[in-house]
Amino acid sequence: MPDSFPRIFKVASYNIHKGVGTDRKRDPARILNVLNEVGADIVCLQEADLRFGTRASVLPRFLIEGHTDYVPVPLDVQHDSMGWHGNAILVRRSIAVESHDILHIPCLEPRGVVTASLDIGGSRVSVFGMHLDLSGLWRVRQARAIATLAEAARASGPVVLMGDLNEWRAVAGCFREFGKHFTLLDPGPSFPSRRPLGRLDRIMHDERLAAQDCGVHRSALATVASDHLPVWAEFMLK
Repeated sequence: MPDSFPRIFKVASYNIHKGVGTDRKRDPARILNVLNEVGADIVCLQEADLRFGTRASVLPRFLIEGHTDYVPVPLDVQHDSMGWHGNAILVRRSIAVESHDILHIPCLEPRGVVTASLDIGGSRVSVFGMHLDLSGLWRVRQARAIATLAEAARASGPVVLMGDLNEWRAVAGCFREFGKHFTLLDPGPSFPSRRPLGRLDRIMHDERLAAQDCGVHRSALATVASDHLPVWAEFMLK
């Protein structure tokens, strides 16, 4: 990891809807162009694999390597898939991946969590990517399980969590579970992308990361590329 890597870094979370835009066209290159617009150092994706069949990656590796500065964190789940139950992590080529894992959580629908430990400015930062259940009861159970696992990861360094929490309410059980251990950021409405109302996509962090700014990435391209808009946050390592 180069010593020159800044201690301020940017993360983003993006539900890419299997690459299908609001125009009902599947266009992986369009998704990658949106990611280039956002310019994050670390990206957690949701719905990054096809739903049926081999659950192949929506974003072919050759497109990622040819059109962006990202590499997928190798989750080693199956050959054609980039993610785990649709969750995936992309990082800048300059960021060293120290470890990675997939996590099983209580679920009604097929759900999982992906995690990676990354070298950021000489510090080990643990990243958790998730897509929670549509059921409020299951979301609370999932949030409790994820928060417990993420709390354990704090022993190794700062922690950031992000994803599509599927929560419409401003005050909800899953927020309370995460809020016992982490600070919840509210980037703004991100769903549906054409006229966003729901604050479904969230980013959370522990006290060793200072949030500098956060928001929703709105552009003409992002509005049509997926039914969600990307959310982002900038952090400084304390």
